[in-house]
Amino acid sequence: MRVIGIDLSGPSNHRDTVLSVFKTQGRYLKFIKWINPVSDQGILNEILEQSQLDEVVVGIDAPLSYEDGGGDRQGDRELRKFITALGMKPGSIMTPTMTRMVYLTLRGIRLSREIESLKTPNPISMVEVHPGAVIGSRISPDDLKYVLSYKQNLSARMFIWDWLGQQNLTELPILKEEQSHFIDACAAALGAWHWKESSLGPKWFFPAIPPLNPYDLCC
Repeated sequence: MRVIGIDLSGPSNHRDTVLSVFKTQGRYLKFIKWINPVSDQGILNEILEQSQLDEVVVGIDAPLSYEDGGGDRQGDRELRKFITALGMKPGSIMTPTMTRMVYLTLRGIRLSREIESLKTPNPISMVEVHPGAVIGSRISPDDLKYVLSYKQNLSARMFIWDWLGQQNLTELPILKEEQSHFIDACAAALGAWHWKESSLGPKWFFPAIPPLNPYDLCC
């Protein structure tokens, strides 16, 4: 199985969009490569290429739907409750239709539907993932401070990167970029892998409610 984690940014921000590719090997998830910057077409091309080799699971860090009438989706509210109980900040779960999120939501919706329309020899499944919650729900409570600061602090990013290597993600490269997007892309893959693999399971899960909310949300 191939697992792809995508940290998506707004439609015009290819520079901060990162795609990571992994391959399952028993109890491990082996790093294959990442792509940055990457456009929508680049994402579709990579998913299509990986689907020639095996089943593909895609975890996307972006809203893939919105609430009719605006505001939080039920999954947003439930995930916010979950992460605040862990000690994380509620503001990291943002309403899909708020001003600073709406363009990301538009890109996520379009991209997910384009992925669904791909004609591939192997199946593709997709899930909406919150990378910060993936990390925060698995890390030791004593180390939660790194989750709260890794987007701003390089030493915290390095700690989280080392921690990812302890979660059965193997052959991770040296993190050279002083950005959190590479971490989020790999954490999205970790969350998608646990969501798909029944022997692992997500730490938190909210089921799809089709047709308006057609994808599971997990961490």
